[in-house]
Amino acid sequence: MWNLTELLLLLLLCFFIIKYLKIIWVARGLPPGPIPLPFIGNLWTLSFKLHPETFKHLSILYGNIYTVWLGETPLVVLNGCKSVKDGIVSHSEELSGRPVTSFLKDLLGGKGVVSSNGHIWKQQRRFGLMTLKNLGLGKCKLESRIQEEAQCLVESITARNGESLDPSAIITHSVANVISAVVFGHRFSIDDGIFQNLVRCNHGLVESMGSTWGRIYDSFPWLMKHVPGPHQKAFSLIDYLHQFIINEIRIHKENGLAEEPEDVIDYYLAQISNTTGNANSTFDEENLITLVTDLFAAGTETTATSLQWALLYMVAYPHVQRKVHKELDAVLGGPQLISYEDRKRLPYTNAVIHEIQRFGNIVAVGLARTCIKDVTISGYSLQKNTMVLPNLDSVLHDAQYWHTPNQFNPQHFLDNDGNFCVNEAFLPFSAGHRVCLGEQLARYELFIFFTTLMQSFKFQLPQGVTEVNTKYVFSLTLQPHPYKICAFPR
Repeated sequence: MWNLTELLLLLLLCFFIIKYLKIIWVARGLPPGPIPLPFIGNLWTLSFKLHPETFKHLSILYGNIYTVWLGETPLVVLNGCKSVKDGIVSHSEELSGRPVTSFLKDLLGGKGVVSSNGHIWKQQRRFGLMTLKNLGLGKCKLESRIQEEAQCLVESITARNGESLDPSAIITHSVANVISAVVFGHRFSIDDGIFQNLVRCNHGLVESMGSTWGRIYDSFPWLMKHVPGPHQKAFSLIDYLHQFIINEIRIHKENGLAEEPEDVIDYYLAQISNTTGNANSTFDEENLITLVTDLFAAGTETTATSLQWALLYMVAYPHVQRKVHKELDAVLGGPQLISYEDRKRLPYTNAVIHEIQRFGNIVAVGLARTCIKDVTISGYSLQKNTMVLPNLDSVLHDAQYWHTPNQFNPQHFLDNDGNFCVNEAFLPFSAGHRVCLGEQLARYELFIFFTTLMQSFKFQLPQGVTEVNTKYVFSLTLQPHPYKICAFPR
C-alpha cells in the first residue's frame, strides 16, 4: 500500500509531467528555442531577466527568431533588423497588441496608451498625438519651453563653478519640467520637495518594472499579485503618481475649462465634456490619469537617461567632444539659442546624438507585443494572442547594418562627404503601430539640450579620475553607472 507521502509525491510528479507535456504540445508550432522546464519554463536560463546579452547568446544557438518560455507562456523573440522589421513594420497591425496579463498591465490597469489594447488604445493614442501637435510640437511654442529648460540646466551647472558633480539629478529634473509643462501646464522649482519626490517615484517605478520580480510577475500574475515582495512597492509608487495627477486634475477643474487649452489635462477635460453621452467614447478620468502617467514616466526617464549617457560619452571620447565643439563654433559662431532646425547645419553633432541613442540604447530589448490576429513572420505561423518581443538591442547592434556595432562611432550616421545620413536599422523608438508616442518630442529635447550643454561647457573627468565606466546597469532602461564630471564654461 502507498502511504500518504508517496501518494502526494506521485501526484506531484504526474502534475509536472502533465504541465511539461502541455508545454511541448503548444511548442510544436512555435519557433525553436531552449527546452523549457515544467512550471518555470526558461526563467532559469534567462536569469529571470529579459537581458540583451542573454538574447544575443540565444540567437547564436537558435537563429533570429526563437521561443523562450516565461513560466507557461511562450514568448517569441525577433532578433536582427530584418526579422524585427518583418514583425513590427511589415506586420505592424497584426503585432499591435499588448500582453493582457503582465506586470505593466496590472500597474496601469490596461488604460492610457502604453498597456491598453483595441478601441481604448486607438482612441487614446490618436488623442495623444493630436494634443502634442496642438500644444506646439514642431512649432516655436514647445521648442521655446525646451530652450528655457536647457538654459536653466546650464545655470544650475554653472553654479557649481567647475566642481565635480553627478549630473543625473539636475538633468532628470530639467527633462521632467519639459513634460510637466506639457501635461500639467507649468514647471516646478528643482528645489520643490514634492517635485523631487515625484521624480524619485517615477524612477523607482521604472526600476521595478525592469526587475527580476517584474519578470516573475509576468510569468505568474495570478500568484504574484497576492504575494508580498519588492514588486508590491511598484503599486505604492503608481498610487503616489496617480494621487499627484488627481490633484492636478482637481486644480484644473476648479479653474474651469480653458478657452485656449494649455496642456494635456486641459485638452482631455474638454474632450470628456465634448463626448459625454457618446457610448463609443473611452474618454474618462481613469484614462486621463493613466495617459498622463504614461507621458510623464516615459517622457522623463528615456530622455534624461539618454542625456546622462551623452555626457558620459563626451568624457569617455574627448576627441568626439572636440569635434562637436569645433562644429558648433564654426556654424553658430558663439552663444545663441539653438533650435531644432539647426541640426541641418550641424551634421557631425547630429550624428553624435544619434550614435548616443544607438550605442547607449536605453530601451534595452523593448516591450513585448501580442498578435491581435494569426500572422506569419519569418516563415513561422503565430496564433492570435501569441506574445512577441522585437529585440531592439539586436537591431541597433546588427553587424549587417553597422560597420562597428560594438564601438561608439558617429561615422555610422555620416556619408563619405561628412553629410548626415539615416540608417534603416536605427530604431531606438521602435516602429510600426506601437512606435513611441513621444518620439518627436524626445528628438527635439535631445538635440536642444545636448547642443546647448556642449555650446556652454567643456566636460572633463574630475582630477585624479582616469577611467570611465561605460558599462550599463540593467533595468527596464539601461542606465549608466553613477559618475561625476567637471563642467568648465567655454
